[in-house]
Amino acid sequence: MVPGQGRGEGADMTPVVVVMGVTGTGKTTLARQLATDLDWPFQEGDQLHSAGNLAKLAAGVALTDEDRAPWLAAIGRWIDARNAQGGGGTVSCSALRRSYRDTLRAGRPNVRFVLLTGTHDQISARLAHRTGHFMSPSLLTSQLNALEPPGVDEPVLSLPIMLELAEKSARVQRWLHETHPALATMGQT
Repeated sequence: MVPGQGRGEGADMTPVVVVMGVTGTGKTTLARQLATDLDWPFQEGDQLHSAGNLAKLAAGVALTDEDRAPWLAAIGRWIDARNAQGGGGTVSCSALRRSYRDTLRAGRPNVRFVLLTGTHDQISARLAHRTGHFMSPSLLTSQLNALEPPGVDEPVLSLPIMLELAEKSARVQRWLHETHPALATMGQT
């Protein structure tokens, strides 16, 4: 078992999965697929940004910690609402810095993270084919620079973006079943 990915605090609660990573890694796609596969609610984290944040990101302006604080609080409230209803849910959120992940986990021991990883070239290629998204592709380099790799004490499963979507979902489900025994009867792996 990988350190930080095993059983521990929150293992008896239904998890809420935060699918994280830089722009263009497929956070929304995987979070939505997991929600479908596990019959859980899904929240697009970007929908919880303020209009001002969305305008900055569309203009290629990186957000400050001050900009992100209300957004992270809104995601935290969504997680709290899920937990009040018994847990289970997926949300997409870049969660690039340790402090952001700590904010999302504070008082929420059932929060688990799935980090989607890829090279600059792999992600750039994906961004080149993406249409209709508010986020400027010019922010990729700054996001990669801001990404703080998760520590061994964080409940994170890392997956390469080049895996097929079904395989990503299956791997996450296996990980959740291993770390949350109560899920053994949920979903298929």
